[in-house]
Amino acid sequence: MVVLDATIVNVALPHIQTALGFSGTGLEWVVNAYALAFGGLLLLGGRTGDLLGRRRVFIAGILVFSLASLLGGFATGQAWLLSARVLQGVGGAFAAPTALSLIAVTFPEGPPRNRAMGVYAAMSVAGGAVGLIAGGLLVQFASWRWVFFVNVPIGLVVAFLAARVLPESARRRGQFDLPGAITGSLGLALLVYGLSEAATSQNGVSHWGDTKVIVSLVAAVVLLVAFGFIEVRSRSALVPIRVLRNRDRTGAYLISLCIGTALFGMFFFLTLFVQTVWGYDALRTGISYLPMVATIMVASAVASQLVNRIGARPLMITGAVLGTGGMVWLSRITEHSTYAGGLLGPMMVTAFGMGLLFVPISLVALTKVAENDTGVASSLLNVGQQVGGALGLAVLGTVAWSAVSSSLHSQAAAAAAAAKNTAVHLSPAQAAAAAKAASNHALAHGFSQGYVVSAGIMLLALVIAVAVIRVKRADLAGINPMAAPTD
Repeated sequence: MVVLDATIVNVALPHIQTALGFSGTGLEWVVNAYALAFGGLLLLGGRTGDLLGRRRVFIAGILVFSLASLLGGFATGQAWLLSARVLQGVGGAFAAPTALSLIAVTFPEGPPRNRAMGVYAAMSVAGGAVGLIAGGLLVQFASWRWVFFVNVPIGLVVAFLAARVLPESARRRGQFDLPGAITGSLGLALLVYGLSEAATSQNGVSHWGDTKVIVSLVAAVVLLVAFGFIEVRSRSALVPIRVLRNRDRTGAYLISLCIGTALFGMFFFLTLFVQTVWGYDALRTGISYLPMVATIMVASAVASQLVNRIGARPLMITGAVLGTGGMVWLSRITEHSTYAGGLLGPMMVTAFGMGLLFVPISLVALTKVAENDTGVASSLLNVGQQVGGALGLAVLGTVAWSAVSSSLHSQAAAAAAAAKNTAVHLSPAQAAAAAKAASNHALAHGFSQGYVVSAGIMLLALVIAVAVIRVKRADLAGINPMAAPTD
């Protein structure tokens, strides 16, 4: 459900934009509202399960997620939908970490747990693929609202069965790091809001100097600095500093942040591009992404076989190189490109690079980590991907929408100058066609600039892999791969 939700909603974004009147930057919040709540509260969700009982918290998270999905499907305005997305993220943040923990509680170590983890991993990958197809089918033959409604019956069945077949874990004594959760989540939300609101508008005006942008960014810095001080001094810190002292582990988290940035931005802008510029329907959009999902699966399988033979660092460097190259190639896409010639190639190269990265960074994150910190160490990877995705979408969105506005402004100025020098007047149909062509060109130009930024971020991941990662193949031998995150 959690993985499916990310892809199923992505396919429906253009339809949601049309139905509820979202602007380009506003539409980003349909993704970011969920990602920020999910990533910002993921560690708190895992901690809550440890203290109050994992089955109890898992069921509560599923029910909150289902209720939020129901509310999202009935949304009649932007604020309503975004509030529902935040609530979905909250439910997911409490359900996802407890689901993984419950497997360790339910199945004994050895073959039974390995089989269970294999099923869990398969469900994670299948969720992404099914979301693409289901999203296309639901939008095509029903309504965008059904990408939310579909979670409700699934969630109710899961909650009903969980209460009967899953064992309850014992409660533990401890404290919640609520100040850390509040300052961290609010700080990230304000940072993303400030960055996304700074985009240049269609009249060519930049908003970096706007009061709301400055106030948001300053408040974000204050809250995030406060979060850092709280985590250093707290006895029940969400992010224990001792976990970050290992350079290899911290490097893995930073690379995870870069991956989230690149993937979220690519999916978001590609979905708008293929539906708005190329005219794909929702189902065709979902199908067009399937080769990417399959390539990630193949590359992950290859990486899992090679990591014990050649180590993590070569795979991470190779994956970052391929990811960077794929994004550079993707930045050359135009409104006149074709799927086979302009999208499939760079999408497959990028996907193979990402697939090579997933397994080694998961293992490196657990290198030389204390047994009681394995949950935090693995969860921080998911936090990095979700938070990185939200931050990246804000940054990429600001660059992309500013470039779109600049292109539209320059094309309008050129058209006005040409009209003065000629006596030719366009018919309404010709004017509409010219406006559509100008819009398509502007979107293609703006989104290509976003992919250039994504390439730069993947290049940063490459620099981190080369300069920071020093883990040796022997260091990975004692790691329990079942403790690594699988989604």
